[in-house]
Amino acid sequence: MTDASAPPAALVRAIAEAVRDRSGRALLVGGCVRDEILGRSPKDLDLEVFGVRAPDLHSLLEQFGRVDLVGESFAVYKVGGLDVALPRRESKTGRGHKGFAIDGDPDLSYADAARRRDFTVNAISRDPLTGEIIDPFEGRADLEARRLRVVDPSLFGDDSLRVLRALQFTARFELSVDAATREILRAIPLDDLPPERVWGEIEKLLLQATHPSIGFALARDLGIVQRDWPELAALIDCPQEYEWHPEGDVWIHTLMVIDEARKRIDGLDRGPAAAMMLGAVCHDLGKPAATALIDGRIRSPGHEEGGVAPATALLDRWNVQSLDGYDVRRAVLGLVAHHLKPSAFKKAPTPVSDGAFRRLAQKVDLELLALFAKADCHGRAGEFDCSAMDWFLERARALGVEHHPPAPLVLGRHLLELGLKPGPRIGEILRQIYERQLDGDVQTLEQGLTLARELIK
Repeated sequence: MTDASAPPAALVRAIAEAVRDRSGRALLVGGCVRDEILGRSPKDLDLEVFGVRAPDLHSLLEQFGRVDLVGESFAVYKVGGLDVALPRRESKTGRGHKGFAIDGDPDLSYADAARRRDFTVNAISRDPLTGEIIDPFEGRADLEARRLRVVDPSLFGDDSLRVLRALQFTARFELSVDAATREILRAIPLDDLPPERVWGEIEKLLLQATHPSIGFALARDLGIVQRDWPELAALIDCPQEYEWHPEGDVWIHTLMVIDEARKRIDGLDRGPAAAMMLGAVCHDLGKPAATALIDGRIRSPGHEEGGVAPATALLDRWNVQSLDGYDVRRAVLGLVAHHLKPSAFKKAPTPVSDGAFRRLAQKVDLELLALFAKADCHGRAGEFDCSAMDWFLERARALGVEHHPPAPLVLGRHLLELGLKPGPRIGEILRQIYERQLDGDVQTLEQGLTLARELIK
């Protein structure tokens, strides 16, 4: 008997054979079948078991290792990294994504089991033993036509999260939304969704789609941007100086930057990647309030710092904090507030000091900033010189501050050893010494201690 440590495909087959021996049938369902048809490697394999009662299914799965029950009333089991479930019926009991009564029913027909799914491309099943495809709602034809279509219009609106799933599916698989589905999506309010659920779909859109701008463009077409994300809605029709932004308004530029940023995150961990993408979304949120016609030119002075408040509001709206221990919020706000610094440092009329780089490293990851600034520079129509970002990163690396400011050489314990009594004076002296360290005047501990003795006197 195959155990739970076996490769997923082998485990799927073994479970399907055991189910068949109990006169039932196990089918691969949902996204894994969709991804196989598209020639992609499925991330997760999900099995739906017909013709076997919940207690019998549980005992059957115990042959393959530890079994964790996820949903008691609708019988979803986890074993060896697989989700194994009974077909289920759902009935709406209230607003929100949790307002459902769900019951597992092994006697459901294949069509009725698939009817509860959101889109036809996710309502396809495959028998892992015979290879037979079961497609009661013609999802394969929609995949071939690159079309997103709801399964059952009468049930789709029961879960408003499906509207946001449409955004990320459309972008990830580069699908068009058929007219009837578009009208259904447009009519469903999202005010019953908690922020973390919204962010869950936005994160998939930003990190998994090759061109996330497709999802944001759909969000605007459906009225989501205008209704639910006012910080982004303000970018629409906000003008820009043609010489620097021939592509058009700030909304168009932002979508171009989002796609440029996506090209540059594949080597990043999840936290920095999310920060990079959210930086692209938020970086020009300060422009609508700052934009004015000055001396015959459209300018947006101070929009970087001015963007921190609306960016904070949008991050609050989506409840973005930390991911995998990485402070995403701080990183995003740093990118927003300083995204023009690489170019400004390079073009400064007098050479920018090492101290300026060290001080900026206290506020933002300089390597991430350079990477983002390159995306911002390329996120325009036309040809522009974006070499300033490479120069900026070389300087940061040469100083060793591309990810962090320099660690203080002199610490509180050193001042105590010099005879200074505990108190606020210690903090004052440490700040003065560290400022001199940032300027490069203090480069060793001994130099720092010499300065400390002078300050103590």
